[in-house]
Amino acid sequence: MAGVEEASRVCINEALTDDELRAVLAKLQSDKDKEVFGLVCKRWLHLQSTERKKLCARAGPLMLRKMAARFSRLVELDLSQSVSRSFYPGVTDSDLKVIADGFGCLRVLGLQHCRGITDAGLMAIGRNLSHLQSLDVSYCRKLTDKGLSAIAESCCDLRSLHLAGCKSVNDKVLEALSKNCHNLEELGLQGCTYITDSGLTFLVKGCQRIKFLDINKCSNISDIGVCSVSMACLCSLKTLKLLDCFKVGDESVLSLAQFCKNLETLIIGGCRDISDESIKSLAIAACSHSLRNLRMDWCLNISDLSLNCIFCNCRNLEALDIGCCEEVTDAAFQGLNKGGSKLGLKVLKVSNCPKITVAGIGMLLDSCNSLEYLDVRSCPHVTKAGCDQAGLQFPEYCKVNFLGSLSEPDVLV
Repeated sequence: MAGVEEASRVCINEALTDDELRAVLAKLQSDKDKEVFGLVCKRWLHLQSTERKKLCARAGPLMLRKMAARFSRLVELDLSQSVSRSFYPGVTDSDLKVIADGFGCLRVLGLQHCRGITDAGLMAIGRNLSHLQSLDVSYCRKLTDKGLSAIAESCCDLRSLHLAGCKSVNDKVLEALSKNCHNLEELGLQGCTYITDSGLTFLVKGCQRIKFLDINKCSNISDIGVCSVSMACLCSLKTLKLLDCFKVGDESVLSLAQFCKNLETLIIGGCRDISDESIKSLAIAACSHSLRNLRMDWCLNISDLSLNCIFCNCRNLEALDIGCCEEVTDAAFQGLNKGGSKLGLKVLKVSNCPKITVAGIGMLLDSCNSLEYLDVRSCPHVTKAGCDQAGLQFPEYCKVNFLGSLSEPDVLV
């Protein structure tokens, strides 16, 4: 009996090895449970710390060194700063050197809006963290092709790179990516106005697995660059953003319709030379079944013809923005029931479409019961009073924006 009592008093820390405790920790699903695990005792806290994979922090060099010692197996580190609430001096090159020396297992690094870092810090990251797979340095305005090319040359397994707002980025960075980063899947270049068609053409010679490409507001990109992307990344490309690329026209959309069978999101807002011809081709292409999000606000040559084609063929479309397409009328919604199946649209933006009336919205609602957000701002013939008077029944959870007071979903950003 005494032996049984003695056995029952055995401490769990004496009975379980480190590997067994790690197995217990691995079974915990929520971050909260994992934090509680570390509160049991110093040994459990140490194991919990060494097994932690993700961390979001604000820290200077001294604290980063302590974090590196404690979280030795960290895979993902986010030091991004807020746009409106940056702390002084923020992340610096000295911090990046500590990260490069101390976090050998790091694969994902977030540095958005870290305005203090320069090429010197990125070169340190490239030298020591060659296994880095994801880097976000959006709006780090001091960075140039020198530091970013160093990353591309050293981190050959890079899968995701976001450079939005990095004004000095040019074609040299794309050339370095093409030569070294053949597994690249995501590239964000929003507002990088020095990027040209030549850079895109060179990029896709070596990077043909791109799934996500954001070249919004890259004003020097034209049909030549977009066609190069569509032909090279025909199987992989799922998201292409071309907002306000005013040199892009029908040739780009026709190329996407011909080659890209898995396209899910296409942003062509502000591309004013795009017309019904190419949109109709896109709507009847193989990608019509995969297309989920289509933004073409300010495409002034779009009319009811292409909208009819989209509604009839793109039955899996979830979000559509045709704001400021002034030629669109109620006729765009005619025949929605011909296919027999309901339209799965969740978000529709028709702001500043003066020829759309309550009758057109009624036709839409007759064939679409999944709508969650409808933007009819500045549509003079579509008012709340008019909709009520017509007896329109919106889906229960649908938000209707008559006056701009509701926040807009970011699905089409």
